[in-house]
Amino acid sequence: MFNEDLSGQRGKRIFDFPSEYTVIDTETTGLSPFYCEIIELSAIKVRDDRIVDTYSRLVNPGCDVGCFITNLTGISNDMLKCEQSIEEVLPSFLEFVGDDKILGHNVTFDINFINYDTCKYYGMIFDNDYFDTMWISRRIWKEERHHRLRDLIERCHLEGLQEHRGLSDCMYTYEAYLYMKKLIESK
Repeated sequence: MFNEDLSGQRGKRIFDFPSEYTVIDTETTGLSPFYCEIIELSAIKVRDDRIVDTYSRLVNPGCDVGCFITNLTGISNDMLKCEQSIEEVLPSFLEFVGDDKILGHNVTFDINFINYDTCKYYGMIFDNDYFDTMWISRRIWKEERHHRLRDLIERCHLEGLQEHRGLSDCMYTYEAYLYMKKLIESK
């Protein structure tokens, strides 16, 4: 049975720089886990700060994806119509992530969506501890006004991937994390 109160719970924020973690990213039909749906789940498993495995799946949201989201992500209704639902895809994603610490950019957004669906379909909480490249960026570049992923891409001199797709955003987040980690360790 779905307990909406549980869907707001999550793991603890980590204030450390681990070398073993899973980077996650979601693409969604909008901003609210209560009214919108996940359309892409992606993750990169990292050991000793090196990528050892990847996961990426499109998800049929059971509703139309609006033009704004299609223009932003490149994910169209045609791409999703034959994909499995979140209820069918989520178990393999959760198995991939396991008990790992989670890294993401503005990661509470992704965690809230995943946790909402985990609670809704399986009655459990996605409560992995997490750390966030946006939070790290705000500590390093306090004078900067924006800390979006695209801002980190520029600050960390990253290039070559497509923004607003799950696996690409995971890669950008991973590379920005390593850049910032090295920057902090050098000081």
